[in-house]
Amino acid sequence: MNLRALWALALKDLKLFFHDRRAVVVTLVTPIAIASFFGFLFNGGGSSKISVRVSDLDGSAVSRAVVSGLSSDKALEVVSCSVGEARDKVLHGKAAVAVILPKGFGDTATRAFFNAADKAEIQMLHDPSHSAELAMVRGILTEHVMEAVSREAFTGESGRKAAREALQDLQKTSELKTEDKLALTDLLTSVEKWQDRQGETKASGGGELPAGGIAMPFTVKEEAVTSGDNVAYNGYSHSYAGMAIQFILFAAVDLGVGILLERQLGIWKRLRIAPLSRATLLMAKATSGALISLLALSTTFAFGMVVFGIRVHGSLAGFVLLCVASAIMASAFGLMLAALGSTPGATRGIAIFAVLVMVMLGGGWVPAFIFPAWLQKVTLVIPTRWAVDGLDAMTWRGLGLSSALPAVGVLLLFTLIFGAVAVGRFRWEES
Repeated sequence: MNLRALWALALKDLKLFFHDRRAVVVTLVTPIAIASFFGFLFNGGGSSKISVRVSDLDGSAVSRAVVSGLSSDKALEVVSCSVGEARDKVLHGKAAVAVILPKGFGDTATRAFFNAADKAEIQMLHDPSHSAELAMVRGILTEHVMEAVSREAFTGESGRKAAREALQDLQKTSELKTEDKLALTDLLTSVEKWQDRQGETKASGGGELPAGGIAMPFTVKEEAVTSGDNVAYNGYSHSYAGMAIQFILFAAVDLGVGILLERQLGIWKRLRIAPLSRATLLMAKATSGALISLLALSTTFAFGMVVFGIRVHGSLAGFVLLCVASAIMASAFGLMLAALGSTPGATRGIAIFAVLVMVMLGGGWVPAFIFPAWLQKVTLVIPTRWAVDGLDAMTWRGLGLSSALPAVGVLLLFTLIFGAVAVGRFRWEES
């Protein structure tokens, strides 16, 4: 193989690449812009509280406590309004969920605490595109309703009234066994004694006995698990990995389409007249493609490191190996497109679609752990999945070289497959 001729041909392609401003912008600038946007979202900059509208038609101590509890929750942005306004905001997508506390909610809910015959009904209006937010608001609402209702049941005037009514209803019922009726009577009588005790203490000027509703019986200690104390999750790291891989594949599409154009113009036929082997010609294209891809990867991550603090917390050698393996895989992918494609226009359209699917399923747009379990397994046959996961492991996960080697191996395997198809199916002239 004539290495001097190979490098001269590769250098020619690099000069043509930098001469085409559109190619430079698409390959170097566009991934930085898109990755910065996705990183802004994943890093918490674009996250927002769930917009909730609350309409309190009751105005009781219980309903006010529920609204107060919802308003104090860090995950919610609560605005009180009328029922009509709440429905309108949900309808037009201005709020994810609306909670309507009906008239008599406090009394009904407190009575239901002792006697479940009649339960208070809370109406929840929701945007059908926000089912996850609905589930979250429902859980938070349950917590605050239980705390407010149980507090009123044991310490409030409504609770005293509800306990007396429950005792009267219990004496009248014939559906319970005698033993069960006696046990419930003892329970309700104890509640009445507690309520009387609170009233007496308060009346005598002795303050109030410790009182409160049923609260969550546990707290949560959150810990982000990384490989070291100095390693922290950076949402920009994943976004830059995904967008860098996507756009080196787009560069590979340009490589493949460019080869098809050259063949269509008869350039390849003229090159064959020169004393150059087929291997030299193909390797020159593969080399220029790999260098352009590596330049795109380096530029993208360099910008992210300078501007957004992306760091290689893991193995630097593993990170470099992954970038090189990804670059030559993309170049081989471009050669395969040239070998399998017919016309430049048709090849470009199909190739762009294929790249978008590969990046989407490979976790380039959103992390693969969001996928269903079965899809996570299926996407292991896609090279982009290994590239993105490997770069994640070397950056914000802070893992060692051993975690990079499997991904590097898989990427090189795909390089061999793409290269073999390219060499086996490549046509030097228009058919």
